[in-house]
Amino acid sequence: MATRQNSSNGKPKSPRIQVVLPELICEQLTLLAENESRTVSNMAKVLIQEGIKNYFKKESESLIKETKINTENFRNTLEKQSIKRLKGAPQRIRYSKKSEEK
Repeated sequence: MATRQNSSNGKPKSPRIQVVLPELICEQLTLLAENESRTVSNMAKVLIQEGIKNYFKKESESLIKETKINTENFRNTLEKQSIKRLKGAPQRIRYSKKSEEK
């Protein structure tokens, strides 16, 4: 869980996390940070934000695709059903008027 500290004026700081990275990823992160004139910490934050954004975008696209597939399956099932005719003439529905009681 992220830890939260207070600054010297009493306001809470942003949550902090600690991540252990392999040496190669740490070097690549440092290189990316230098190329974009960012701190390593800020570069990690940006990459995490982009990764989360892409993850949720992919998940929503998957959900939309699944909904379309379910709709297509339902439509195909309905279209494959045979047409059934009603027997006899339609019957009238008679509504009786309620008499007012005094």
